[in-house]
Amino acid sequence: MVKDYYKKNNFTLYLGDCLNVLKELPENSVDMIFADPPYLLSNGGFTVHAGRRVSVNKGKWDKSNGLKKDFDFHLNWIKSCKRILKPQGTIWISGTYHSIYQCGFILQNTGLHILNDIAWFKPNGSPNLSCRYFTASHETLLWAIKDKRAKHTFNYEAMRNGNWPEDFLKKPDKQMRSVWAINTPKTVEKRFGKHPTQKPVDLLKRIVLASTNKGDLILDPFTGSSTTGLAAYLYGRKFIGIDTEKKYLDLSVKRFEELDKNLKRKFSKK
Repeated sequence: MVKDYYKKNNFTLYLGDCLNVLKELPENSVDMIFADPPYLLSNGGFTVHAGRRVSVNKGKWDKSNGLKKDFDFHLNWIKSCKRILKPQGTIWISGTYHSIYQCGFILQNTGLHILNDIAWFKPNGSPNLSCRYFTASHETLLWAIKDKRAKHTFNYEAMRNGNWPEDFLKKPDKQMRSVWAINTPKTVEKRFGKHPTQKPVDLLKRIVLASTNKGDLILDPFTGSSTTGLAAYLYGRKFIGIDTEKKYLDLSVKRFEELDKNLKRKFSKK
């Protein structure tokens, strides 16, 4: 049996391969999954970060094993996630063109129903070094439900009438569209260290508030520094995060402990 790496106040982390952890979780038990799987891009190339030329290599976990094995990797984790989702449960998958089309095909081929594809536009995205391609300034998010006949959670009013100051595309009192303008993580979000594919808190706040309710269970099979978990905990949801890298789980714990402390201090003053 897989033992939890860290657990406190409905915030649980597991160290290990997500396939091994997921198979021990009950079937039909999770309300929402957010997955940011490896894009499998660590191939010796270079990119730009903070105005400097840096390697794209992120670690062994991000190396491609060829088209067929990469496809099988995505197939296996998506099938494992489907098993633990409730019938009305939904899954979000984030990716670039290197991985998202494989994931989209697998979602449909395994019987999940795609509800939306979201273009996450990054106004502060990195420039293109080679000057031979259009500058990559967005990622795609797929949102799918396990059972098309079930009624999924979508908090329409919160999306339409909520306060979204970080997104210049969102107009007051208008339906939220499928293109979101949200910057990459702020400096304060990396104060304890950073994950190479870290997502901004603003992005996960929106996803959590859009597709879950208080008390729901959210799972992230590639949790990294657990931005998903922070957003879940901030809004009263339960969270399970899984990662193969101890250093990123330790970073997750530091981030969570700070959030927990700040929330307790805030409520103690009321």
